[in-house]
Amino acid sequence: MADETPKLVLVVDDDDGIRELLAILIKKEGYRVETAVDGEDGLQKAEALHPDLMVLDLMLPRYGGFEVLRRLQGGDLARLPIIVVTGRYTDPSTSDLIRQESNVVDLLEKPVKTTRFLLALQRVLKPQVAGGEA
Repeated sequence: MADETPKLVLVVDDDDGIRELLAILIKKEGYRVETAVDGEDGLQKAEALHPDLMVLDLMLPRYGGFEVLRRLQGGDLARLPIIVVTGRYTDPSTSDLIRQESNVVDLLEKPVKTTRFLLALQRVLKPQVAGGEA
């Protein structure tokens, strides 16, 4: 029988409002969610929890998003898919460089558009039917 445990998404963002919004959206789709407030916290939780997907802000205290990306590319988490979100303007060449990172599956600009985020989430994790009522 297939594993019925909902997939786990780790949201790493220092903005409380965005972190909470993304967590709500992820839970409504039937997935489990953990959050981290900075890059160091995000790396520690990723290593401990082995999430199925990470949503990563680029501008973070205590290890920026680029450093987190690089650290994840070695070891057990090298294949962890990552959706990068950023509030910082990125020119097309910088966006292309981010998208070329081996574990980046999408790049979304803030404010994150709900529909676009949900499409990216579903594309990576595939639609999941909620197991039971909580």
